[in-house]
Amino acid sequence: MDAKHGETRGMSRKDLLRASGIVSLVTFGLPGCQFLSTDPDTRGRSGDGEAARGVEAPELARKVKAGELPPVKERLPENPAVVQPVERPGQYGGEWHTLLQGSADTSWAARILFYDYLLRWDPEWTRVLPNLAEEFEASDDATAYTFRLRRGVKWSDGAPFTADDIVFAQNDVLSNPELYPVPPWPGRAEKVDDITVRITLDEPDGLFLQRQCTALGRHLIGHPRHYAQRFHAAYNPDADEMAKAEGFEDWVAWYGAKLDPYRNVELPVLSAWKFTSAPGSGTRAVAERNPYYWKVDTEGRQLPYIDRVVFELINDVQVMVTKAIAGDFDIHCRHFNTLTNKPVLARGRSRGNYDFFALRSGSMNHTLIQLNLTHKDPVLREAFQNKDFRIGLSHAINRQEIIDAAFQKQGRPWQAAPRPESEFFDEEMATQYLEYDVELANRYLDKAGYAARDGEGRRLRPDGKPLAFTLEFSAELRPEWADTAHMIAAYWKAVGLDVMAQPRSRSLWIERVAANEHDVVIWQGDQGGYNAMATLLEPFYFFPQLPGGSRFAVRWAEWYQTGGASGEEPPEFNKRQMALYDEILATTDQERQFVLMKEILAIAKENFQVIGVGLEANGYGIVKNNVRNVPAEMIDTYTVQTPGHTHPEQYFIES
Repeated sequence: MDAKHGETRGMSRKDLLRASGIVSLVTFGLPGCQFLSTDPDTRGRSGDGEAARGVEAPELARKVKAGELPPVKERLPENPAVVQPVERPGQYGGEWHTLLQGSADTSWAARILFYDYLLRWDPEWTRVLPNLAEEFEASDDATAYTFRLRRGVKWSDGAPFTADDIVFAQNDVLSNPELYPVPPWPGRAEKVDDITVRITLDEPDGLFLQRQCTALGRHLIGHPRHYAQRFHAAYNPDADEMAKAEGFEDWVAWYGAKLDPYRNVELPVLSAWKFTSAPGSGTRAVAERNPYYWKVDTEGRQLPYIDRVVFELINDVQVMVTKAIAGDFDIHCRHFNTLTNKPVLARGRSRGNYDFFALRSGSMNHTLIQLNLTHKDPVLREAFQNKDFRIGLSHAINRQEIIDAAFQKQGRPWQAAPRPESEFFDEEMATQYLEYDVELANRYLDKAGYAARDGEGRRLRPDGKPLAFTLEFSAELRPEWADTAHMIAAYWKAVGLDVMAQPRSRSLWIERVAANEHDVVIWQGDQGGYNAMATLLEPFYFFPQLPGGSRFAVRWAEWYQTGGASGEEPPEFNKRQMALYDEILATTDQERQFVLMKEILAIAKENFQVIGVGLEANGYGIVKNNVRNVPAEMIDTYTVQTPGHTHPEQYFIES
């Protein structure tokens, strides 16, 4: 977190936040350099490639000359954000060839194209930095947040980006119950002046600034008022009629479609590139540079360097690997970059003219086992809620065998606990109940009350039926889980449990969890464990915080999120965790937040509600040898939108 939130003394929070308009941080291999600042300079100038190194892309210069675009000075804001290139100032031109796993794969597109919110993370994920907002201020009670925008920023169609856009997004979209039945943060926005907006929340949120650095940040900057209001019933009395004329059920569905950047190529955006050929309209999608993009390099040259991003739509992972080896992709670090595929991709580097870059895993565990503690079946609910039962299951798992067989011997046995790199690392929490000991597992299962067995050795429920349940997984997300799930099922059968490993499509898996219809599921611990910031923002594996994340207790998480209006009341220790998290949200004092989170983790450790298998190993991505300014190493997590936090707009293709 930024110094303005408790690390520095002697300056007011207001002074520190205003000072953040110009920030300095260390980037990979560039000690002391500014990655994102507001002061162009002449560092890195050279005489090579001058034709491709003007103040704007040649294709835009041609449009200016033809009278199709205003001059670059009129397109840039008064104080453009300055990005320090990783290696050197780049050259304009070229296409970034990558892929999407089908037309619904919005996550990878978002990571490349749309990581530009009011605020952003630094590349090391330690501080909140200015972005579209030059200055930002938080009230002491964590309910009011003021943002001063960069004056002169424009949407991709040339319309001004002002406080009116933020007010419209907060008051007319996020606060509209038809559009957002569950708003990301209930509150109201007030226009202070053309470039200053104050958001007052209904409830305190001491992590509101940090949320603006995540994918949630798009909520406030994804609704251009001048464009969106024509689809909104509050501004267009004929909205429902017009929606139905276009084949939509109502204005809400119409608005959603028109404000979808992955489907509507006419939607103005603030990102470096925007779709001109959307996913779903063919076998590829194309995003072209935004001529009004508001960032420059250290020489004052408008970004991005790369002309366009071309996404090929591919569903089959093996086809992806084949095309990668053929050199068809310029930069990619998703979908096929598994440990299993690494040897074959390594052998193909020379042929494909690419190399690897390192990904520091942001995931605390490659396989989290979540028993449904709020199961609809009272007998399974009672078993799953029994801590001794869960400890018995844990001791029955041969984690090292799984790691060796399914994960290429990468990683080590690990529970659901913060990574060693985290400020919250607790070795005891990470290593408790890891020992593979069938005899010990049986003792715990007997102690839990399931000592009775039938003639086939199966443990019996109180009603005399075999204690049976299903372990559900989605190999679409991680192919390693097919072997992992079947091995876990076999280990549990060996201690008398009737367990079946059941593959599900990702969509069906999600639907079943949301409906609380699952028995036991496995998912990766991809959030909440890398560092303190991750745990504070996404603690849903450590207590029932979010129904979509806390799959071990969906109904308890629902109770927490709705203030008891729906869901089911959780045990007292979980309610204590919820109260502690409410205290975290009620303060912007980082030291206080850390103390409170440590207590939440201590309770999680004591009650052991989620079972882990193995610490996620670091990964890799591929990059063509002529693509420059890609860091040799980057953190890999959805929370920082990898590779978005490394400024893809400063990547360039060397001719």
